Amino acid sequence: MALRHFAADGNAGTSLNDIAGEVGIRRPSLLYHFPSKDALYRETVMASFSDWFDLLGEATVDARQGWPQVERVLRAAFRFFEERPDFVRLARREMLDGSPILTDELGIALRPLFEKACGWIEAEMDAGRLRRYDPGQLILTGYGAVLSYLSDAALITVLLEADPLSPDALETRREHVIAVLRAAADPDVSLGGLSGRSE
Repeated sequence: MALRHFAADGNAGTSLNDIAGEVGIRRPSLLYHFPSKDALYRETVMASFSDWFDLLGEATVDARQGWPQVERVLRAAFRFFEERPDFVRLARREMLDGSPILTDELGIALRPLFEKACGWIEAEMDAGRLRRYDPGQLILTGYGAVLSYLSDAALITVLLEADPLSPDALETRREHVIAVLRAAADPDVSLGGLSGRSE
């Protein structure tokens, strides 16, 4: 409940009375568990990102080599974001606001995962299983391609004159992003694949 309210209205625009009422308790009962709205907001953000950390952990268990592992993580990220639209809105809001939760806590928590992923990509590039790119930029490109499509759904609806979040549209976008990134990163795919023609 709190995630949906914070995602839609932000911390400032969210009422504890609304959250408490929707849960079926009174505001003092909510404040018994969370001493302030800021504490509830922090817990909501951290719990939401904890699910993201868990997904990254699952997607890297028994890591594969080269492109198959990159694709595995991309598909897991798409699935995670598609199933959690409130998380997407909350994450985008946090990123735009540059809140202390994001910069002071989440950034520190994400940094070791980011560095580990960069190290893995670098090793795969050294082994010739991925094309040479800046590993950090490659990760940010994949992350942005997934998150921005979902967070910009209202604009994309107007551009495409269709629902970008329908199952067919999501599948089309997912396969497009994966194909583009594969054409760029997988040395077994010719760079001609970037034209959008099937191999």
